[in-house]
Amino acid sequence: MDWDAEGLLDGLEDDRGREARRRLLDELHEQGMGVEELRRVVAEDKLVLAPVARALSSEPRYTARDIAERANIELEMFTASRRALGLPTPGDDERVYGEKDLEAARLGTAHRQAGFADEDALEVARVLGQGMARYAESTRALVARTFLEPGLDEYELAHRYRVVAEQLMPLAGPWLEHVFALHLQQVLRSDALTQEQRRSGKLDDTQQAVVAFADLVGFTELGEQLPVEELGSVAGRLSHLAAEALEPSVKLVKLIGDAVMLVSSEPEPMLESTLRLVEIAERDENYPPLRAGVACGQAVHRWGDWFGTPVNLASRLTARARPSTVLVSAEVREALEDAPFAFSDAGRKKLKGLSAPVHAFRASRPTHGL
Repeated sequence: MDWDAEGLLDGLEDDRGREARRRLLDELHEQGMGVEELRRVVAEDKLVLAPVARALSSEPRYTARDIAERANIELEMFTASRRALGLPTPGDDERVYGEKDLEAARLGTAHRQAGFADEDALEVARVLGQGMARYAESTRALVARTFLEPGLDEYELAHRYRVVAEQLMPLAGPWLEHVFALHLQQVLRSDALTQEQRRSGKLDDTQQAVVAFADLVGFTELGEQLPVEELGSVAGRLSHLAAEALEPSVKLVKLIGDAVMLVSSEPEPMLESTLRLVEIAERDENYPPLRAGVACGQAVHRWGDWFGTPVNLASRLTARARPSTVLVSAEVREALEDAPFAFSDAGRKKLKGLSAPVHAFRASRPTHGL
């Protein structure tokens, strides 16, 4: 194939780069990629990723209708499952699915055999899809940071990516299974079923919770000074700092831009973790200061996320906190009456979305502990 005539070598000025692309295009073409598909991946700057993408996929043999029939599920349910996982849903009659997709569809119907409702299973799939998307993006960044070198040609880089993927995939299943088991054990240790729940046969999503938010001070202004990539690193590092600061009973619910959301069933480990997080950031001269808010009360825990008054209150208190300080609600202050913390009255604050002013307190370490 004359790739030069096809225009797929345009923009490559040195002979080494042109030869490397020819080798890669020849190889992919021999493996079954058509000229138009190659033209698309070149235009999208995804040529070096094509070998690894092919290694992770299977030959397209089935339509969505075929998959649904062979997996013994409704077509609508198969499509809904794909959407819940955050995956594309081509037309019902497009032949884009392979054996791996069929196997996954069959595995995805196992919840019915276990007695789970379809809608509940789809909610769990949404959580799984969000987590796996972040894991995949992080893995891609890890590989790129490790193996991308100045002057590396497309052929060499494409094959490095493929080799790494082939080495990682056999490890992924056992590793994810192990991590899932550890997290499930942790959840079960802290979980409980009340007598009322056992009597009614219904799980009450509402429970007492302590919620905290911590965000980066001046992050918006920082965005006008730093390149986008560096700004992303600053925000991304917040989750690392949180992991370093958290007590075992405190969970990192999510990272929201320049903020983290934490939850615990106990106020003391929560305030200890929040103060420690703010202190860690304060000690780093090259990192923006944090501010935080903590509130407690009845909250709804549903599909890995939390909703309710303490969530809103903690978020609003964070927005009113000064740099490197932690504001807590009166309920948190009262619950920690005998705990080793110091509190100063921060006054009544009118918070967005709340009709009445909220009495807030500034939490800190006791003076004698400094």
